[in-house]
Amino acid sequence: MRVIICDDHAVFADSLSLVLSDAGHVVVGVAYSPEQALPVLRGRQADVCLIDLQFPSGTALDWMPRLRAAAPATRFVVLTGFLEQHVLEAGVAAGVRGFAHKGQQAGDILTVLRRVAAGEVVVDQVARVAVRPRSQAQRVARFLTPREREVLTRLARGESTQALAKAMGVTRSTARSHVQSVLSKLGVHSQREAVIEAARHGLVSVETGEWLAG
Repeated sequence: MRVIICDDHAVFADSLSLVLSDAGHVVVGVAYSPEQALPVLRGRQADVCLIDLQFPSGTALDWMPRLRAAAPATRFVVLTGFLEQHVLEAGVAAGVRGFAHKGQQAGDILTVLRRVAAGEVVVDQVARVAVRPRSQAQRVARFLTPREREVLTRLARGESTQALAKAMGVTRSTARSHVQSVLSKLGVHSQREAVIEAARHGLVSVETGEWLAG
């Protein structure tokens, strides 16, 4: 499956790109705005384009006529944290072939992409995904030590384990131990998935890397 990702949260987009690549798919382009996505769509053949709903320049639905015109053969999946029925209806009317909820695991987002690439229109399961409440983010946050919170914010900023160790004044072995503890508590298997999970729970800002959960 050849995929284009468009999301203005760069660390989130890049992390999701790596997860897709690890799953054996080809990410032919990553864009951080609909404007940037247009030339990518025109210049590179993609089966699916995963695009965030909200951008400073308007919603993905506002841009959909231009995006679809740039790549008529590409199927579009909108990534959203909102479940309003009118958004789903407007998306389907605009030609969106699927919706992936930001509250889903990365594997579930992959499933939506695969189904859409296979020709399905996937909107049903999104309506069944509940938005994770802030209180749940707070519960997850309580299990992380201050050191682990710092590790998670640094991972969200894209820092390597080596850079993380240097910044925190610890050995690489200790840094790796902190990272592994974070992965275990979040129930994920890689640093990339940890960033996605942290954004999903509202723990860390994927824009600034700041801790949000209090």
